[in-house]
Amino acid sequence: MKAIAYRHSLPIDNTASLEDVELPKPTLEARDLLVRVNAISVNPVDTKVRLGRAPAEGQLNVLGWDAVGIVEEVGTAVSNFKAGDRVYYAGAIDRPGANSELHAVDERIVAKAPTTLDDAQAAALPLTTITAYELLFERLGVAKNGGAGQTLLVIGGAGGVGSILIQLARQLTQLRVIATASRAETRQWCLDLGAHAVIDHSKPLSAELKAIGINEVDIVAGLTQTAQHYAEIIASLKPQGKLAVIDDMVALDLMQLKGKSISLHWEMMFTRSMFKTVDMDEQGKLLAEVAALVDAGKVRTTVNANFGKINAANLRKAHTLIESGKAQGKVVLQGF
Repeated sequence: MKAIAYRHSLPIDNTASLEDVELPKPTLEARDLLVRVNAISVNPVDTKVRLGRAPAEGQLNVLGWDAVGIVEEVGTAVSNFKAGDRVYYAGAIDRPGANSELHAVDERIVAKAPTTLDDAQAAALPLTTITAYELLFERLGVAKNGGAGQTLLVIGGAGGVGSILIQLARQLTQLRVIATASRAETRQWCLDLGAHAVIDHSKPLSAELKAIGINEVDIVAGLTQTAQHYAEIIASLKPQGKLAVIDDMVALDLMQLKGKSISLHWEMMFTRSMFKTVDMDEQGKLLAEVAALVDAGKVRTTVNANFGKINAANLRKAHTLIESGKAQGKVVLQGF
């Protein structure tokens, strides 16, 4: 089967950083689906793994943690899907990724794709949807239809996770949603997705909030450059407020949270699949819930760029954009 892989951790401008290769068909585990991949999207985790996890000598690594495709075969213990089902999912970080014609994935982290979206539009959603949903409802503990009178600050609102978090917060809670963005186009993107207001994260957050009449917020979603904004996040949070983060940081001084009794919550959407948690199937359930919201017209795709066919050259372009830090919404590719 066709696939895109890498042999060494290399800068993305090196043509060997991602290569077109031929690989054997995946072997299925008992609860696996074999999916013929029609579309994928690219996330920051793709670039981080490519640069930080070199394959063993002589081996190939396949990236890709968002996919839409058609089920071709099912494992011996599969109960929720059958051949011919059109599905979407984010996969598992400790297994080969979906940048391949055929991909094996555990059925528990899969759902039927939204029927109102084409493959590329649907491929934009899984990883960021799982991240945003778990962050909001499980890590921060916001209740469905709850949050009345509270304010959520989304740092990096125009990124992949921010783009879906804004929508979920607006559709499923009563939170007032304030997003951050630093360019005119990303500011408008956040407003179009439903943010009540947008502030500029290139300026001090606390001053920006006060300029729109908000002295303190109840919850902060730190989606990017949390360490850079850390002091301003603490200044902007109410006593006993909550901070949830997803980005990688070398260090974070937790003692700075003590005075206000601010709680810190980590979200990593691969935790359930890595550790095969007893509630692993919650990811499939939440993807099904969001698919229904999409088909009801309440949540929209977050695609903002389609880089064409799934091949090494186009994936290198997508990685370059992600690494620039200027991606808005999601980047997708479609077809081999």
